[in-house]
Amino acid sequence: MKRELRKKIIADRMAMSNEEVTRKSQKIAKRLEDLPEYREAELIMFYIDFRNEVQTGDLIKRALARGKRVVVPITVRETSTLIPSEIKDFPGDLTNGTWGILEPQKECIRPVDPSEIDVVIVPGVSFDTRGNRMGYGGGFYDRFLPRTKPDATHIALAFELQMRDNVYPEEHDQPVHYVITEERVIKCFN
Repeated sequence: MKRELRKKIIADRMAMSNEEVTRKSQKIAKRLEDLPEYREAELIMFYIDFRNEVQTGDLIKRALARGKRVVVPITVRETSTLIPSEIKDFPGDLTNGTWGILEPQKECIRPVDPSEIDVVIVPGVSFDTRGNRMGYGGGFYDRFLPRTKPDATHIALAFELQMRDNVYPEEHDQPVHYVITEERVIKCFN
């Protein structure tokens, strides 16, 4: 059930045109930037988008320009973990990494303790309005999110087509506090 849903939603997302992804991503970015938790955050972790995910590049550039500290994940396949690394220049600090997703170049790796992060922008395949998240199946964020500080805010960015009534959460799945789509900001009570 979960595997079929994941496959269908990824296919639907991949069918979106570049223009549609960009237009909807801009609406989502505006909603995110209006969120008080985001505006007040000093240290923000962003995912680097790929394969028609909600785009984060412009958000990262604006956050850096506003003097916020920005970290992005380095994926360690062998241990299925994420290492947050601070970047100073986007996309200049980055190069192709695991699965072709941009990651910091070796000389630009600046590890940050997860307990310092104020806001984590979380990717995913599908979400429900309770903040449950279906990821890509590797459990990277499910292992990472509990390591952030207790009052950190976890925010998922998603297109409406990724929203479902049920994403079949399992015990280890980590929910998010907000899901932001091109149409709404969902404050999740989990």
